[in-house]
Amino acid sequence: MSDPLSVSLATTVHDARTARDITINVLAQRSGVSRAMISKIERGEAQPTAVLLGRLAAALGMTLSELIARAEGERRLVRAADQPQWTDPETGYRRRAVSPSAGGPLELVEVELPGNAIVEYPADTYTLVHHQIWVLDGRLDFREGGVVHELAKGDCLQLGPPQPCAYLNPTNKPCRYLVALARRH
Repeated sequence: MSDPLSVSLATTVHDARTARDITINVLAQRSGVSRAMISKIERGEAQPTAVLLGRLAAALGMTLSELIARAEGERRLVRAADQPQWTDPETGYRRRAVSPSAGGPLELVEVELPGNAIVEYPADTYTLVHHQIWVLDGRLDFREGGVVHELAKGDCLQLGPPQPCAYLNPTNKPCRYLVALARRH
C-alpha cells in the first residue's frame, strides 16, 4: 500500500476491532471476510475492496463512511480540494467523503461508478443507517433485495428495511450519485 489513506485504513480496522475486544476470528465470522484477509488488511499488505470494507465496517458496528473518516482524522470543515477520495481496486468505484468527519448525524458521500460496474453489499451494511441515493449524472440501477430501481439524473431513492443491495451501472458511461446517510436510533 502506498497512499496514506490505505495505510491509515489498516490501522483503523485494527484499532476498531481491538477497541471492541473482538478477535480476528470473531470479526471474520461476523463479516464473512476470511481471517487471512483481515490479517493482511490490518498489516497493510492488502488493499480492501469497497465490499470488504463495507462488511468489516458493519461487523464493527460502523458505517463505511465512519470507518474511512476515522482513517482520515476528525474535521468539522473540509474544503472541496481536501475531501478525501478512495478508489475500489476491484471495480474502479470512486467515493469522495463530502461531509466533514466530525461525527455528525448526517454523512454525504459522492460516488462515481464506472460504466458496466457493480458493487454489492450484504443487508447488515444497511442496519445502522437511513440511506438515500440521489443520482447526479448518468443512470444507476439499484437492486434492493429482489427489486431493481432504475434511477436517472435527479431521481432520489430512500432505502427500505435492510436487505442485500447492489449498485449497478448498466451503461458504458460513468454514473455519479450522492449517498446521504443518517444513523438509526
